[in-house]
Amino acid sequence: MDLYFKDNFFSAGWTDIMNVNGECIGNLDLKSAFSSSLDVYDASRTKVCSGSFRFFSNKWNVVDAEDRELGVLRMRMSFVTKKFEYDAGDRGIYEIVSPAFSNEYEITDDGGSLVAQFSKISGWLEPGAYQLHNGSGVLGDYELIAVVMGIHQIRKRNNSAAASASH
Repeated sequence: MDLYFKDNFFSAGWTDIMNVNGECIGNLDLKSAFSSSLDVYDASRTKVCSGSFRFFSNKWNVVDAEDRELGVLRMRMSFVTKKFEYDAGDRGIYEIVSPAFSNEYEITDDGGSLVAQFSKISGWLEPGAYQLHNGSGVLGDYELIAVVMGIHQIRKRNNSAAASASH
């Protein structure tokens, strides 16, 4: 199933998670422009999971509704591609890769099998909007939404740091 979701300007407030038919199947609470954290809710507005940066770290932590860790997302060094790693503990380590200058990402398991893919579908001056296709039997849709938004937040943080370092 394909899911659609997006960031808001200033990364604050509520935004919908929609299916291919445009039906709302959940929500993102982007908390505030200053915290870079979010909660993911299902269609009945029950909190499913959350994502946030670890304290003084560039690692994105994904937890379930009871604050039990589901996984940790981190950026991997690469010169040609955008590369991330999602460590889901005993459920495996997943590699997330996008070619340079591309807005399409593939998520593969530790055996190299494609389990999900997503793409940024927003324009240059618009907040990040994404389309997610989850083919994984292990990682849930809402968990992957928190992972995708984590990649978005890591990239925003890195772009901001690079811009301030160039001044």
